[in-house]
Amino acid sequence: MANHQKDFLFVLIKSLSKSEKRQFKIFASRLETSSNTKFIELFNVLDKSEAYDEKIILKSGIIKKVQLSNLKSYVYKQILVSIRLNIPSQNMRYQIREQIDFASILYNKGLYKQSLKILDKSKILALENDEKLMAFEIVEFEKLIESQYITRSIQGRADELVIQAKELNYQNTISSKLSNLSLQLYGIMLKTGYVKTDEEYKYIDNYFNKHIAKFDEKKFGFREKYWFYNANLWRSFLVQDFLGSYKYAYKWVTLFYENPNMIYLNPVFFLKGNNYLLESLFMLKYKSKFKKYLSQLEETINDSKFPVNDNIASLSFLYFYNNKLNFHILEGTFAESEYLIPEILQKLKLHSDHLDEYHEMMFFYKIASIYFGNEKYLESIFYLEKIINNKNLSMREDLMCFARLLSLIAHYELGNDYYLENHLKNTYKFLLKMNDLHEVQKEIIKFLKSLNSIYPSDIKKEFIKMRERFIELEKNTYEKRAFLYLDIISWLESKIKNQKISDIIKEKAKLSNR
Repeated sequence: MANHQKDFLFVLIKSLSKSEKRQFKIFASRLETSSNTKFIELFNVLDKSEAYDEKIILKSGIIKKVQLSNLKSYVYKQILVSIRLNIPSQNMRYQIREQIDFASILYNKGLYKQSLKILDKSKILALENDEKLMAFEIVEFEKLIESQYITRSIQGRADELVIQAKELNYQNTISSKLSNLSLQLYGIMLKTGYVKTDEEYKYIDNYFNKHIAKFDEKKFGFREKYWFYNANLWRSFLVQDFLGSYKYAYKWVTLFYENPNMIYLNPVFFLKGNNYLLESLFMLKYKSKFKKYLSQLEETINDSKFPVNDNIASLSFLYFYNNKLNFHILEGTFAESEYLIPEILQKLKLHSDHLDEYHEMMFFYKIASIYFGNEKYLESIFYLEKIINNKNLSMREDLMCFARLLSLIAHYELGNDYYLENHLKNTYKFLLKMNDLHEVQKEIIKFLKSLNSIYPSDIKKEFIKMRERFIELEKNTYEKRAFLYLDIISWLESKIKNQKISDIIKEKAKLSNR
């Protein structure tokens, strides 16, 4: 489980690769006369420790408690400097930033022409890689030098720089406004969740159109298009327009494949776009396209040219394995997906410092769903309890809610009548406190509460009756997303037909032409 209370220096040291640790020690030995300095000793103690414990550090006699904070800050800074000096040369942003630093050094030494020459090359590189913020910074630096009339540059140079500055400033402003809109929509999602009424839909639609109306997509470069698609995607998700989500996620991903150098320069944006594309297809239950884009993502991630670092490795794991589980849930191939579970649990430990608790709990919910679909109810309950007992998921009440509901159904399947009654009461209390309680959730609780009072001979009739009720709810735009968390209709059909839920979902998957 990700623990954000860990000591920053300890987490940084634990994130270092073997080569980075070796590079740091070589770098540190240059700073001091002996490798046995205090900060190297502190580094070694933390590197060997399984967990951060200040008592162990102080017991080692390296340093007194009053000096520890300053020493830790110093070690932290020196590790970052060491990593910065050894950044791979293929990282374009660092290359450009390094050249700007070199130009600053030359400028301060009065070597203006040499500085301008480096800036001109750096600007070309920045523009080729759509790094417009850095390109604008370079142009402003060029203007600073030229404005001093020191270089006696060719005629028209001033006009050229002014035009470039205006164009870059305009494009950066557009990107900033679109990224602001995207972030604001994401903030609304976190605060209020998906829209639940026509009034909420109109509010989001008006809010979005008010902020997006002045933009002309035809004038956009790569970055502007990216943020335009991003903002449209969040608007579509908010109003539960999953077809719109697919449209803009597809444009987002296609933009990267049409500009392959941007995949390697912006791998995080590329990975997120693919995740939203697959999420949209999952919501649309579009199996063939889901399988196609999941395979395409796997191929790209495994390409030797794809960037590798801790953050990218964690995101690649998160998005790829999450969607592998989604694909099995979509097809009803629960038994075939069980092999993934130990692999996922192992990787969760490996990436624990880079994943938040929500994503970890989301994995647990899907693992529980796999076990439920495989009729392994005790295993399912085990992972659902991890979610239900988590006190840090207040921002994701939807996940807590469906974990409780699935747990109720699993206990019903096991015949745990006594536990079911108590669990029903607790779940009902929880649902009453929820901010976005849906009709689906209300109906599931009402249905489960009524089961104990129905004669065994009438249960099948009640299942048929509730199935019809849920089919109607599934047609409601504001209710259909709930059925992706919990396929209550397929479960009811499995009880009516006396078949496994996995067989029911497989049959539906075969009947679907998508």
